[in-house]
Amino acid sequence: MKDIKLRIRSVQSTMQITKAMELVASSKLRKAKERAENSRPYFNLLYDSLCDIAAALGGDVESPYIREREIRKTCYIVVAGDRGLAGGYNNNVFKLVQSDCPDLSTSCFLPIGKKAVEFFQKRNAEIVSRDFTLAEQMNGELSGKAARLLCEGYLRGDFDQVKMVYTNFASMLSQSPILTTVLPLPHPPVQEKPKTHALTLYEPAPPAIFNKIIPDFMAGMVYGGICESLASELAARRNAMDSASKNAGEMIEDLSLKYNRARQGAITQELTEIVAGAEAQ
Repeated sequence: MKDIKLRIRSVQSTMQITKAMELVASSKLRKAKERAENSRPYFNLLYDSLCDIAAALGGDVESPYIREREIRKTCYIVVAGDRGLAGGYNNNVFKLVQSDCPDLSTSCFLPIGKKAVEFFQKRNAEIVSRDFTLAEQMNGELSGKAARLLCEGYLRGDFDQVKMVYTNFASMLSQSPILTTVLPLPHPPVQEKPKTHALTLYEPAPPAIFNKIIPDFMAGMVYGGICESLASELAARRNAMDSASKNAGEMIEDLSLKYNRARQGAITQELTEIVAGAEAQ
């Protein structure tokens, strides 16, 4: 009975922690969803600007960011969480990376998030930078820094392709890891515009503006992926803590039933001993 009672108290303490973590994740989730939604217009506006420049040049765009070349080395941007207790959120991201790159020694990685940094450090993988350890603190400025770092490495030829792995937030119950190619960029489609459309003059020249926008466009992609991942992490943690709280409640009910049975058995045994003693006298 004493062991069961101690076990019940232990599960109750765990249940209080999981319930508190569920409430914290729920309170942060709404703000994270708004942040993810607010990051999308910036990305769309830059993409429209790239398409406008491609249209102004008649589709004849020459840029090192678009030019195809032999893929000898790939750099992966991997966005994971800063903490655990989020179900399969982190593991799903790492499984997707390993499925696309079975031999981690052949590629380099830019981890964003404490769990991502720890994952690649343990496997002695080549890490481009450790300056982005906390995903929750990533903002537009840090995303721009990461994008410029990748663009400089790409232009130097340190790697020939850049891919990004993050978790897309579909709904409270659905979050799926996504792998997308960031560099080289696909050729922007040339959009046909009506004759009455006002022409935009670019200074100093459309090709120079095009190459200048690419790092900002990448920064928008990185920041958008981080916002989606943070919202997904909070949703996954809320769901995991909700399941843990329910399981703890079921365990408490089961242990309480066992405790009551043990207590009833002890009382019955005591009554039997008293009756047997009285009859012996």
